[in-house]
Amino acid sequence: MNPMKTISARAQALEASLIRTVAEAGMTQGDVLPLWFGEGAWPTNSLIVEAAVASLQAGNHKYQPNNGAMNLRMALSAYSNNLLGCQLTPEQITVTPSGMQGLMLAAELLVTPGDRVVALEPGWPNIAGCFKAQGAVAETLSLSVQDGRWVLDIDALLAALTPDTKAVLINSPNNPTGWTMTAVDQQRVLAHCRQHGIWIVADDVYSRLYRHAQYAPSFLALAEPEDRVISVNSFSKSWSMTGWRLGWMVAPAVCETKLGQLTEFNTCSTPGFIQDAGVVALQAGDAEVAQLQRKIQTGYAITAQELSNFSRVAFIEPDGAFYSFFRVDGLSDSLTAAKTIMQETKVGLAPGIAFGAEGEGYLRLCYAQPEEVLERAFKQLAPFLS
Repeated sequence: MNPMKTISARAQALEASLIRTVAEAGMTQGDVLPLWFGEGAWPTNSLIVEAAVASLQAGNHKYQPNNGAMNLRMALSAYSNNLLGCQLTPEQITVTPSGMQGLMLAAELLVTPGDRVVALEPGWPNIAGCFKAQGAVAETLSLSVQDGRWVLDIDALLAALTPDTKAVLINSPNNPTGWTMTAVDQQRVLAHCRQHGIWIVADDVYSRLYRHAQYAPSFLALAEPEDRVISVNSFSKSWSMTGWRLGWMVAPAVCETKLGQLTEFNTCSTPGFIQDAGVVALQAGDAEVAQLQRKIQTGYAITAQELSNFSRVAFIEPDGAFYSFFRVDGLSDSLTAAKTIMQETKVGLAPGIAFGAEGEGYLRLCYAQPEEVLERAFKQLAPFLS
């Protein structure tokens, strides 16, 4: 008997990442320019690396508290309070081994099988995916393009957030589109969710990669301590630490014990030497993030200029993150197109269909790359996009 027939229905229902489908095929080819993942090209700051090494050499090899080492939780609360003007306490913060794990913990904390959640599309599939894995029923609301920008009909979102909704999942700045929710719209959503007892799960991983200010609008700047708001964040993007697997989540303090228990059942704790590196990353502060912001802005300028040269391409301006999610006229099978592009042009892109049905006809390019890499990529892409 096939063992796969006896695993849970929820596990069987999980779908493979179409981003990975393209990328893992390309990883076997050494000459492909990898613009498919949400990952900057630059190494982690040497000060952060040295902090991890020093922590290891000092003997930080043991288990850590389930909710995270107190020195990092204090540093994260201070960082958030200084940046956003809020008043978080360490008890509201749980350290996680990645932002992805934070999203899974949020799903495990909130979902009873059959609960209804609402997500946005196009969107990174893992956000709704981890809630589905816990038995939630996920419904989507679509972003749309108006006057060359991505927009969300807030009235339609509020109408979708009915009293039987457990949570709304909002990634802002959004992967893959770069759409970013305004503070005014956040206030409307927060007031509506307060009224109906709906949780807001905010994926804030790209919050420092906002093109118009030092940080994107945040629900944390508006929420009261008892509000049903969970913010999930990560060191991966803003500090070039994707492989370190270090993140954090902010939740009401009453959730601290349960989040600690769930962490114990998942990973036990995040390694102490990595948490020490996170403290130093926060101490490096705005200088490190500002340097990355400048590099990404350069990548954005190159990408916007290059894509405007192709009549088949509709460039849509992102407000945040570090992607161009562009439409190609006549493209009806983005997965096949991404595979063809990889084979014929040696440039790795993510297929739009990976981000939901609304993404079909689009391709995603990560422009967090050095100038010379992007210039080479667009030269190689020209035969396909022309």
